[in-house]
Amino acid sequence: MAKKTDLSETTGLAPLIGQLKRLITEARAQALRSVDVIQVKTCWEVGRHIVEFEQGGQTRASYGKALLTRLAEQLTTEFGKGFDASNLRYMRLFYQAFPNCDALRHELSWTHYRLLTRVEKEAARLWYSRFAGQLMALAHA
Repeated sequence: MAKKTDLSETTGLAPLIGQLKRLITEARAQALRSVDVIQVKTCWEVGRHIVEFEQGGQTRASYGKALLTRLAEQLTTEFGKGFDASNLRYMRLFYQAFPNCDALRHELSWTHYRLLTRVEKEAARLWYSRFAGQLMALAHA
């Protein structure tokens, strides 16, 4: 079986190929980070709507857990996976734990924020989010 030769080696294109690979890899990484930022903002907004509009600012709707179950059914039917009652509960907790959307760390993903909502003390939660954000920023630098 003949060995497949890399055209960049035989035609002097290696520097160009290397630059294009870096460009494409960086663009893909930026796209993934952009998707993460949009997902985090969307989850925050869903949580805000649940708390502010559906619950009138209360911790729980007056008609109880049925709200999240009914929302989950409707949203899952419309948008598919990712909107089950458990995830909607996290979105509500996310908004309650981080009520200022402008203070969210763009380096952190929805998975990071789901974990951070489990930290009960606000000061500890904010410290962890800052620390994690700094680590993620260094990782992407």
